Amino acid sequence: MAPGLPDRVDCAHLADDAVVLERVFPLESMPRLKDLLADGRGSVRARFAFAKLGSGRVGATVAVEATPQMVCQRCMQGFAFVAAGSSEIEFSSGPDAVASDELREVYEMKDGLVSLRELAEEELMLALPIVATHAPQFCDAAPTDLQVGEVKHISGDRTRPFTVLQDLLKKT
Repeated sequence: MAPGLPDRVDCAHLADDAVVLERVFPLESMPRLKDLLADGRGSVRARFAFAKLGSGRVGATVAVEATPQMVCQRCMQGFAFVAAGSSEIEFSSGPDAVASDELREVYEMKDGLVSLRELAEEELMLALPIVATHAPQFCDAAPTDLQVGEVKHISGDRTRPFTVLQDLLKKT
């Protein structure tokens, strides 16, 4: 973010003028992402389009793009993951607010202000996978001969995964 540009902004004021802001934040400035990334290098490009909603409330469209270095959970090696996401946000001043439209998420303001960095971090977290993995052709640890939902023993026989549980239940 350029020096002198505020991180915390007044959503209502920006929505009155239908302001569109674009910011670039370093990934290392986002503490909630720290444990998900292989390293903190890189940045996230965020776009915030503020608007008055039909309900008279204040909202924004938040869009992010980034290519963070993530850790593959199969081989534990780092890889670049292309992430992009966009959400419709409706701002509220209280924690119990309900969105006026089911397609929007409610985001609570603090004293009428919102941190753009925190909003971008939230959107990026939604765009990242729950379990990060390479594409199978790029990962040495990717299973190659198993079908989805199939369990094999070392001998290669196909078994049912809950057979042992069924046997235990019969004994009790």
